[in-house]
Amino acid sequence: MNIGERILQQSEILGAMTEVQGEVTRTYLTPMAKRAGEQIIAWMKEAGCDEAGWDTLGNVVARYRGASENAPVLMTGSHMDSVVNAGKYDGLFGILSPIACVYALAAQKKRLPFTFEIVAFGDEEGVRFGVTLIGSKAMAGRFDDAWWSKADANGITLKQAVIDFGGDPTALASLTRDPKKYLGFIESHIEQGPILLNDGLSVGVVTSIAGATRVRVNLKGLAGHAGTVPMAGRKDALACAAQMTLAIEEICAAGNGEVVGTVGKMEVAGGGAMNVIPGEANFTIDIRSGDDATRLAYVSRVEARCEAIAQRRNVSFAWDAFFHLSAAPCDEAHQAQWAQAIAAQGVQVKHLPSGAGHDAMSFKGVLPLSMLFVRCGNGGISHNPLEMMTADDAETATRVMLHFLERFQA
Repeated sequence: MNIGERILQQSEILGAMTEVQGEVTRTYLTPMAKRAGEQIIAWMKEAGCDEAGWDTLGNVVARYRGASENAPVLMTGSHMDSVVNAGKYDGLFGILSPIACVYALAAQKKRLPFTFEIVAFGDEEGVRFGVTLIGSKAMAGRFDDAWWSKADANGITLKQAVIDFGGDPTALASLTRDPKKYLGFIESHIEQGPILLNDGLSVGVVTSIAGATRVRVNLKGLAGHAGTVPMAGRKDALACAAQMTLAIEEICAAGNGEVVGTVGKMEVAGGGAMNVIPGEANFTIDIRSGDDATRLAYVSRVEARCEAIAQRRNVSFAWDAFFHLSAAPCDEAHQAQWAQAIAAQGVQVKHLPSGAGHDAMSFKGVLPLSMLFVRCGNGGISHNPLEMMTADDAETATRVMLHFLERFQA
């Protein structure tokens, strides 16, 4: 069995550890998270890691020691939790591929000039407690104590869940990594999009992890009878929202790939009725770009266009930009080394941004960070049971990472 086939087989084993049979649903600090983590620990030890186990927040951490006792550390990893009804490779590949690298290094009895630390983060998706990137933010020193009181659907707080899992909230500070002892953070991840697939490439170098702005829009017009109010005199909040949606699509499509915009949720207040002109509508906007200045410029354009549409339709307009996340550019020296590793495998080098958020972005401003993307099949679909990757691509990506590690220069 080659490297890629083993990774896909391991993904199948972990995919069967689910809270809902027939799906891949595995959330933070649950019995299935425990099972998955224990299996990952077993594979880490089998591969040749010198130590592997749970930390106090429910992350799994392993180390393959460097050639010297006080060697600096290069960290890698990804998440072992999932969204509801997920695919088998999101997050998990970024854990299994580094483990495969340790297999190869240990088989050669080869030690690197740095300690290689692999982390399976307990929570990235935020499904259970509504807070994302819990594990990686804690290691980056960015854990917010307000999160302890966040509760799941059953009223169990994060603090209580950590205690029940066997962790210790009072030991949280011990997780923060010392930047003086770390060389950086790298992450290998499926692309979750179609760019590499469309270009016929197995892997690519990530340039930046996109920042995001999320907005709630409230529109108030005037409800009326669907049969008696003339079209010209209507103040239809839903029609106004629909026109704004198309405008957002038009504006962001003109960005030539540097920005994306999505209306992800829309509703008529009160649920609406078939024979009533909608008097109030609400919708959300998500705008992302790998460059913060670009993102903010497009947010301004979208807001101005939406306000103009509302004025023309005589509908009141309220704009609430409630969430802002800065982009996380990838380290240029890392990018160059990833490119060299890809070229060494005979693959054309492709640079591309990440539109999705990842654990790596937690370390922005703390450690040099970078990412390797791996091709998705099925049109690039992810967060979906149809998520797919091939054994050949898994092997190529792992060989790229191994090349990167063996020649890494901080």
